[in-house]
Amino acid sequence: MNARETVLGRVRDALALAPPAAVQVPREYRRSRTLPADRRRELLVDRLEDYGAAVHQCDAADAPGAIGTALRGTRRIGIPAGLDRRWVAEFGGEITVDSADVPPARLDELDGVVTGSAVTCAETGTIFLDSSADQGRRALTLVPDLHVCLVALSTVVAGVPEAVARLDPVRPTTLISGPSATSDIELDRVEGVHGPRTLHVVLLLDA
Repeated sequence: MNARETVLGRVRDALALAPPAAVQVPREYRRSRTLPADRRRELLVDRLEDYGAAVHQCDAADAPGAIGTALRGTRRIGIPAGLDRRWVAEFGGEITVDSADVPPARLDELDGVVTGSAVTCAETGTIFLDSSADQGRRALTLVPDLHVCLVALSTVVAGVPEAVARLDPVRPTTLISGPSATSDIELDRVEGVHGPRTLHVVLLLDA
């Protein structure tokens, strides 16, 4: 008997000993909860700032100014094709509208990127991007060193179950919890290894 036959034989033996009916796993854990808007906002801001992100809280009318402030010092930025151009009206530099035809080397030349977001979890301070038209492809948000992300307060939920419930499971999803960072065995923190070194979140209080 060769190794393959031995492995398959053990699988058959295990299946023969398995219970005849599928085991029903209880699903009694909490699936959702709610928090008042002010509490969700406070919790999210606390988490984001703890992670090292800069948070700008404003109404939609003041968002272009907040975005312009976040982009101060940059010359070239990228935006997804579906992002409302009014958000970057106060940026005076060069804007590249991303598409599949823009090569990675071109993305690497950008100083930053401005995107929208799909849903945000206040409890974990996690922003979910689902590659919608105002968020673009994953490479656009990972290659540039600065990410300015628009988050509408109406899309901020309390916990992870509520956030996942709002997502389309067939869409590619990127999760952001502060600037990209990692640490070595001595716990020395290094930022910008796997994505943007700097994250600015523009929290739209009336949207």
